[in-house]
Amino acid sequence: MSLTLISIIGIVILLLALFLLGMPVGFAMGIVGFCGFWYVVSFNAAITMVGTDIWSTFSKYGLTVVPIFVFLGYVAFNSGIAERLYKTAYTWFGHWRGGLAIATIGADELFAAICGSNTATAATMGAVALPQMEKYGYDTRLSTGTVVTGGTLGTVMPPSVVLIVIGLQTEQSVIKLFLGGILPAILLGLLFVLTIFLLCRINPSFGPPGPKTSFKEKIQSLTGIIESLIIFVLIIGGLYLGLFTPTEAGAAGVFFTLVVTTVTGRLKWRGLVSSIVDTLKISSMVFFLIAGAIIFGRFLAITRLPFMVAEFASALPVSPNVILAFILVIYLIGGCFVDSLGFLVLTIPIFFPLGMQLGFDPIWYSIILTMVTTMGAITPPVGVNIYVVKALAPEIKLSTIFMSVSFFFAACIVSIVILILFPQIILFIPNLAR
Repeated sequence: MSLTLISIIGIVILLLALFLLGMPVGFAMGIVGFCGFWYVVSFNAAITMVGTDIWSTFSKYGLTVVPIFVFLGYVAFNSGIAERLYKTAYTWFGHWRGGLAIATIGADELFAAICGSNTATAATMGAVALPQMEKYGYDTRLSTGTVVTGGTLGTVMPPSVVLIVIGLQTEQSVIKLFLGGILPAILLGLLFVLTIFLLCRINPSFGPPGPKTSFKEKIQSLTGIIESLIIFVLIIGGLYLGLFTPTEAGAAGVFFTLVVTTVTGRLKWRGLVSSIVDTLKISSMVFFLIAGAIIFGRFLAITRLPFMVAEFASALPVSPNVILAFILVIYLIGGCFVDSLGFLVLTIPIFFPLGMQLGFDPIWYSIILTMVTTMGAITPPVGVNIYVVKALAPEIKLSTIFMSVSFFFAACIVSIVILILFPQIILFIPNLAR
C-alpha cells in the first residue's frame, strides 16, 4: 500500500469515524497519527516519536503563554472589566439608532484586546448586553447576532489564543502575529458596526435609540476603559518595543489586573477560583489539541502528503489566489462541522506548507486563516458562540440565533476579501517592528 493511500485512509476514514463517534479532536488526531506512524514505521518508533516530540514541545518555555493569556481573560471577566467597558460604550453610542448593538461591538473590541478568546468575549458581553437590548425593545435577531458575531473579535485581536497556537505550530513569532492581528480586528469591528447601521436604517424597529447622555457623562464614562487601555498598551507596547517576550507580557498584564482588581475589591475570592478553574480547563483543551497535532503532523510528514499537496497545487495552471479561495472554502465548510480551533490545528500541517509553496507571506497567510477560522465559531451546526448565547438566553429559539448570524456573515466575507486585496493592512504594523 502506498504512503499516499495510507495517509488518505487515516484522514478520510479513521479520523472522520472518530469525529462521528464524538471523540475530541486532539485525541482523534493523536490516535490516528500514532497508529499511522506505527503502521508505516514500527511500534517502537511510534512510541519513541510520541515521547520525544511531546516532551520537546511541552518543555518549551514559550508554551506558558497559553495559560497566562487565558487566565488574564478570565480575571478580566470575573472582575467586571467587561461590564465597565460596555457602560462606557453605551454612554457614547446608546442614543443612536442601533446604538446598544454598536456599543456591544465597541466593548467587544476593547475586551478582546485583553481576553483572546471568542467564547469568553461572547459570554461576557452577552451577559451584560442582552438584558439591556431586551429592555429597550431591540429585535432579538439583531441583539443575539451582535453578541454572537462580536465575540469573534476575540479570535483575531491580540492576545488571541488562536494566533498563539498558530505561532507555536508553525514556529513563527507570536509577537508579529499579534501585531498583524490588530488592524484586521479593527476592520472587522467597523464592518460589524456598518452592518448594524444599515440594518437599523432599513428597519428602524430593529434597534430603537436609547436615552441621550450629556457630554459630561460621556467624558466621565471614559474611566471605564482605563484598565483595559493600560493592559493593552502594556502588552502590545511592551512586545512592540521588545521589552517583553509574549509570556512576560502576559504575566505583566495578569499582575496589573490582579493588583488593580484586588485593591479595588472587584475580584472576589470566588471569582479568582473560577478564573483558575476555567483557565485549567481551556488550557488543557488547547494543550491536548497541540499534542494531537504534533503526533498527527509527524504521521503526515512521514507519508509526505503535505509536500505532495503543495507540489501539486503549485504546479496547477491557476492563480495562487484561486487556490487560496479553495483553501478558505475548505476551512469554512470544515468549521461548520468541527470545532474551529480543532479544525485549524488539524489542517495546518497540510495547508501551511502549501501556502508557503505558493509564496504567501507567513504572517499574512496566518491572519487570513485565523479570520476564516473565526467564522467557524458562528456557523451552524457547531458554532460555539451560538450555543453560548443560547445558554445566556434560553427563551430565544436556536433557529432565531442561527438566522441572526446571517446578517453579519457578509461582513466577515468582505473583511477577508479586503485583506486579500490589500495585504499591507495586516503587514503594516509587523513591518514597522522589523
